Amino acid sequence: MADTYYQIYIHLVFAVKGRSSLISKNWKEDLYKYITGIISNRSQKLLAINGMPDHIHILIGMKPTCCLSDLVRDVKSGSSKHINDKKWVRGHFDWQNGFGAFSVGHSQLDTMFNYIRNQEEHHRKTTFMEEYIKFLEDNGIEYKSEYLFQPIDIDLSDSDLE
Repeated sequence: MADTYYQIYIHLVFAVKGRSSLISKNWKEDLYKYITGIISNRSQKLLAINGMPDHIHILIGMKPTCCLSDLVRDVKSGSSKHINDKKWVRGHFDWQNGFGAFSVGHSQLDTMFNYIRNQEEHHRKTTFMEEYIKFLEDNGIEYKSEYLFQPIDIDLSDSDLE
C-alpha cells in the first residue's frame, strides 16, 4: 500500500472451552509454533505468545488489511484441528467461543511482551477470570459477567468415565 503508514498492535486472549486446563507443558511449545505459522501465513507478525493450561495470550502486529475476527477464527480452528489430529488431549479439544482483543500502544510493547512472557509467575497471584475482567475494565469495555465464559460442560454419560 503506497503512502499508507500504520502501527497496529493487538493483544489477544482466549480460553480453552469450559476453561478446562488442557494445554499441556509437554506440547505447548509445539502449539505456539503452529499458531505462529498460522499468523505468519496470514502475513501478520507474532510478537509474543504464551499462556496457561486454560488460556492463551498472543501479541501481534497487524496490517490494516487484516480482518481481526477472521485471523482469530483461523488461529482457533487451525490450532484446534492440529491438537485433535495430534491426539494431544483425551476427547475433543475446542477453544471457547469469542475472544478478547485489546489495542497496545508502541510505548506499551515492552510491558506487554514481559507480561505475556511471565504468565506462570503472574497467575500465582491472579486467576484467569480476575485477569480477564481487569483487561476489560482497564480498556473501558462494558460486559455482563454471566456472558463472559461458557460454563464447564461435564457429560457424565461419557463412556470414557465408566
